[in-house]
Amino acid sequence: MPYVSLRVAGKLTREQKSAIAKEFASTLEKIAGKPKDSTYLVFDEVERENWAHGEKLLG
Repeated sequence: MPYVSLRVAGKLTREQKSAIAKEFASTLEKIAGKPKDSTYLVFDEVERENWAHGEKLLG
């Protein structure tokens, strides 16, 4: 059972999350032979003000 944790800066729409989930499940099925319905994907949306790259905050 694949488990994918995806952390992103900012918010994603429901449609974006659905498209991303389909892509991850399809890729794991195609490359790793894992059934699509066995894949779990968790979206962790971090506010941009709580994310930094180097010394700079993104938000």
